Amino acid sequence: MKSWVPKGTAFALMLVVLAGGCSRHAVAGPPIADEVAVDTSKTYPKPSKAELKKKLTELQYQVTQEDGTERPFANAFWDNKQAGIYVDVVSGEPLFSSTHKFESGTGWPSFTRPLVSDHVVEKTDSSHLMVRTEVRSRHGDSHLGHVFPDGPAPTGLRYCINSASLRFVAADELEASGYAEFLPLFADEEPLPD
Repeated sequence: MKSWVPKGTAFALMLVVLAGGCSRHAVAGPPIADEVAVDTSKTYPKPSKAELKKKLTELQYQVTQEDGTERPFANAFWDNKQAGIYVDVVSGEPLFSSTHKFESGTGWPSFTRPLVSDHVVEKTDSSHLMVRTEVRSRHGDSHLGHVFPDGPAPTGLRYCINSASLRFVAADELEASGYAEFLPLFADEEPLPD
């Protein structure tokens, strides 16, 4: 009986699955304590599908609700150097911080860790003939991107995130936007030049 898989593809698929299984353990990384006291009992409600269709752009909806991916180097935050936090565009839950952002060369915003570890959920993603670790927001269940074990110290992780899944809140707007608990992260930040 002939296989439907092209010659050599079955072996390549087996390697991808095996590598994905190994990298799942590598992605776990060392435990890191959150840098600020955060009320993890706070909830961030997800709007209805109809509300999201009105609130989000077509790209934001495709990325967050349909597990899409935006183009590299053609998105809002890949080269953003402002001090502040990144929240889920759907629910508003705090996800990442500029203090953990680094230039990965991939064309997407990349972070060494989540801002609030409890707000980011990891799931196995076996789409596109590979096994990766998807990251989603806990409350909004938004597709954010993926995490890879090739980042810099101290975690060795690279959270590769779609800008379309994020809303940026500048450090000087944190209190007015309801995120005052994150102000201590930016206490020693130099003001950005005009």
